[in-house]
Amino acid sequence: MQDFRKLLVWQKSHGMALSIYRATTPFPEPERYGIPSQMRRAAFSIPSNIAEGCGRAGRVELRQYLHVSLGSASELDYFLLLARDLQFLTPRQYEELEARIHEIKLMLAGLIRKVSSKNAVAS
Repeated sequence: MQDFRKLLVWQKSHGMALSIYRATTPFPEPERYGIPSQMRRAAFSIPSNIAEGCGRAGRVELRQYLHVSLGSASELDYFLLLARDLQFLTPRQYEELEARIHEIKLMLAGLIRKVSSKNAVAS
C-alpha cells in the first residue's frame, strides 16, 4: 500500500478533475445531465481509481486499477473533443485540457509499465 497523494499522476489527474468541473459549469442547461455529467464522471474516475489501486494489496491489483484510470482518461479525451465540436468548450479550453489529459495518459502508461516490470518493488 502506498500514499496515492504522493504520485504526480494522481496530483495532475485530481487537478484535471477540478478543471473539468469548472469547465462544464457553464454548459447549456439542457445538457446538464448529459455531456457535463459524463465528463465529470470520467474525470473523477481517473484519480479515484489510482487511489483505490494504491490501497490494494499488490502490484497486480494496482495495475488493474491503473488500466481502468487509463480507460477513463481516454473516455474523457473523447468527451473533450465532442464538447469542442459542439462548441461547449472554446478552442483554447480544449487545447489546454487536451494537452493535460494527453500528459496524464502518458504518465499512466509509464506507471503501468513500471508496475508491470518484474523488477518493480511491491506496493
